[in-house]
Amino acid sequence: MSATAQPTDSPLSDKQRRILEYLRSNADDQTYFKSRLIGDELGLSAKEVGTNMTAIADGDHDLAVEKWGYSSSTTWMVEA
Repeated sequence: MSATAQPTDSPLSDKQRRILEYLRSNADDQTYFKSRLIGDELGLSAKEVGTNMTAIADGDHDLAVEKWGYSSSTTWMVEA
């Protein structure tokens, strides 16, 4: 395992890794993230983000991710 590798209980897809890195880099400044806005930043659809966030939320990562709200796009609460 390299020094930069993060422990997980299952391998993440490329999209999931990109979303996780985005959340890690922004979690100190922000707590709530909309799927639509994450998608806009990463070139993904809101549906792609929502589908992949479940794997991140269910995984053993350094962030706590919880589905929070549904108005105008799913909102996720992320705590570092």
